[in-house]
Order: sequence, then C-alpha cells, then structure tokens
Amino acid sequence: MVATYTHDFNTPLYKGKVTVNTGLFIDGKWVEPVEGGDRIDVVDPTSGKVITTVAGGGEKDIDIAVKAARKTFKTSWGLKVPGAERGRLLGKFADLLEEHQEELAALEALNVGKHFNHAKFADLAMSIATMRYYAGWADKIHGKTIETNENKFAYTRHEPWGVIGAIVPWNFPLMMAAIKIGPALATGNTLVLKPSEITPLSALYVANLINEAGFPPGAVNIVTGYGNTAGEAVSRHPDVDKITFTGSTLVGRKILKASAESNLKAVTLELGGKSPTVIFDDVNLDQAIKWAGRGIFPNMGQACIAGSRIYVQEGIYDEFLTGFTKYAEGLTQSAGGPFEEGVQHGPQVSKTQYERVMGYISSGKSEGAKVLIGGERLGEQGYFIKPTIFVDAKPNMKIMQEEIFGPVCSIVKFRTEEEVTEWANDTTYGLAANVLTENSSRAIRMANNLEAGGIYVNCAQSPEVNVAFGGFKQSGLGRELGEAALETYTQVKAVHINIGQVL
Repeated sequence: MVATYTHDFNTPLYKGKVTVNTGLFIDGKWVEPVEGGDRIDVVDPTSGKVITTVAGGGEKDIDIAVKAARKTFKTSWGLKVPGAERGRLLGKFADLLEEHQEELAALEALNVGKHFNHAKFADLAMSIATMRYYAGWADKIHGKTIETNENKFAYTRHEPWGVIGAIVPWNFPLMMAAIKIGPALATGNTLVLKPSEITPLSALYVANLINEAGFPPGAVNIVTGYGNTAGEAVSRHPDVDKITFTGSTLVGRKILKASAESNLKAVTLELGGKSPTVIFDDVNLDQAIKWAGRGIFPNMGQACIAGSRIYVQEGIYDEFLTGFTKYAEGLTQSAGGPFEEGVQHGPQVSKTQYERVMGYISSGKSEGAKVLIGGERLGEQGYFIKPTIFVDAKPNMKIMQEEIFGPVCSIVKFRTEEEVTEWANDTTYGLAANVLTENSSRAIRMANNLEAGGIYVNCAQSPEVNVAFGGFKQSGLGRELGEAALETYTQVKAVHINIGQVL
C-alpha cells in the first residue's frame, strides 16, 4: 500500500486535516517506484524542518507512465473523445478544484512558504479559471478550408501531439501545472507530469481529483522525482511527443539538447527573466511605488516576471527612493509564517534558494553596488531574507544581468526615453517589462520598443488566463495561456483531395 501523509492545520487562517498520497500516480492508480528509489524530503521553508517524504521516481517509472499515457491516448482519449466531452470533464475538474480550494491553498502555503490568502485568492483562483477557460475551448479546435483551384479540396486539421511531458517549477506549483494540464487535455493529449521535488504536495493531492472528475486512467500521470533523473527521463523518452517546461534557462537548454538527441520532440519553454520596471516622472508617485513593489516582492521575488531592475526618471528619483524604501521596510516588519494574519513577506522556498539569493547579494556588494535597505537574513530560523534594495548598480554587474529569483532589486536613475529603452533591453532575457507613465503615446512607444513577450503598462505581474504568455530571446520558446497555447499543443495536418484533376 502506498504511504499517505496527513497534516493537521490548526491556524488562524485555516483549520482542517489534509491527506496526501506520497507515491506515484500512474494509470489512475497509486504505486511505488519499481526500483524502490530514494524518498525525497519535503521541507517547511519557515523552519527548515522536514514535513514528510515523497517517492522518488526514476527512468523505469517514467517509462511505465509514458506507456500508460500512450495507451490511453490511442484508446480512450485523444480524438476518440469528442471535444465537448473533454470540455465537460475539464469543467468538472475545475469544480473540484474550487470545492477543495482551501485544502489546496493550505498545501501550497505549507510547502512553498507563501501566504495562505495569496495561495487561495491568486494561485488557486487562476488555476481554476485556467481549467474553465480551456474547458470552453475543447470543442472549438478546428482547421481551415483553403481555396487552391477548382480541381482540389484542401483543408487543415489541428490534431493533438499525443503524449506530453510536463515539467513544472516550485514557485507556483499548482498554477504552473494547471497552465499545462488545461490546454493539453482540451486538445486531446495525455500527460506525464513531473512536479518539482521541492513542492510536490498540491500535485499529489490533485491526482485523486483527476480520478474523481472522470478522466480515463492514464490521461494524467504524476511522477515525483529529481530533475536529473525523472526530469531527464521525460526529456529523453522516445515516445514522448512534446515537452512543456517552465524553469531556468540553463535547464531549458538541457531539455532542447535532450530533444535533439532523442526523437526531436516538440519543445515549449517558459524560462528565466530579468524584467525592467520603467517609471517616468509624470506618474502618480504613490501608485508607482505600489506597482513597482508588486513587480518585485510578491512570492518573495520568486517569479519569472519579477521586475528586479527598476529605472526611475531623474525628476522623481529621490522622492521615489524614499517612498519605495518605506514600502520595503513595511514588508520586513510584516514578515512571518504563511498562516499568520497580516503577513506580507515570507521565506525563500529552500535552503538552496536562500543561499543562491544571499550569494547574489554578496556579489552586488563586492562589485560596488550599495545596499540601501535589507541585504541580510531575517530572523533566526527558516529561509527568510529581508527585502533588499540596491543603488549605484552598473549595467554589467551580476545583479543587473542574472536572474536572482529573490526579494532583491536595483534602482537606477535615467534621463531620457531613448536612454532607458537601451538599458532595459540590455539583457539576454525578454520575458516581461513594466512601464509606468500617464503619457499614452510614450506608453505605446515603449511597449513597441521593449524586447519582451509581455508588456505591462501602469501595472506589473498582471497576467490573464486568456492572454498569451511567453518570452523573447533566452526567456523561452512558444506561448502559454490564451488561444495561443492551443497552437503549441496541436500539430497541423494538411489534407489535399483531388476532385477533378485527371492525369
């Protein structure tokens, strides 16, 4: 029998017991790894203590999961099931996510360290909305009839790839899984999902809801394991037709290489970012401070679209710096655990991530940037870091060029629109950019000239379920969310029918 873990939440924000299976979910059943495998510690980032352990799947487990997914695709899913039925099941799954929203939010908060209310009203809300959105698309996937000549009838079909390997990160575990599960199932694919070994709990809880919703066994398989074993096996498997990955650019390169060296499987990558926030001196200063803060500090800076380079026009630079410093001080003073009332700042997700962020802070100091506030550990236990602001940073410094993935930003003064556009684009990344200005012509010019896949004008970190999301340059390939995601989960077949040509 596969082990389970039950957590008894008795907190001011949530009370209840939540039970999670800690094995592998393959072909609709809970199983243990075929070769035993190492148990993987799941750690509470607020204390550094182990919560529980989960199964560590390996190459053979991935192979079994892929075989199950392939069989289901050919027999009881894919084009065997009408789009309307696929949509109905996705809608039922969305209803179950909503019914269990608090349990799932509690697991996300416990596992990631983010605040319970953020997990419930942001992450879970978007996960549910994503399922409902793609439920609506499931019976609206179609090709075109194309005029060629009077002797031919030509049309296209958008068909599912088959088996999708989905590898998701630890910062928004369920939301990232939902963004992949929704369009993949809507278009008729089956999945092998590899959650992050750091934050697997919500994905494991969701597995039983997949069964309850009525999806055929094997439509979604969930294999926990390390990236260099289970993730590598998914990337190289010859019977996986497509990989969808969210994570670092470094790992994205490895996945592309694995695709090239195996079966040239299609690859969608949503990778790192080093997003600029550009603030012109015509803004409402109070709103600019809040949006700049929203751009970098939510989820403790652990977001791919985090606006970690903040450029402020010289006319308001000093005043902005004063106000933004107070904003960051407020976050520091309201730091705490994910189930405490009034908390706005929590821990980094793991010891590894904590050390990585602190390493970047040390690098900024050694290269000559000045810490205006923060730059230190917060508290005596767990992986808390004070919200950190650098000034006097130069464009070639590591803290200005590399993704930190923590509550760390640099504020730079600029004079002209042309100057700041050049600076903002001076990065290998191109995932997002934020522009704050009351001048509509300038806003449009900046949106056109910034080299990023998503531009947020007078807002920040504000993606929508029905709007395409993805990056330029080394921030990725392909798009997620919106109608655009459907294109990445289907392949186009062209059909040519001779209706009159005689040889």
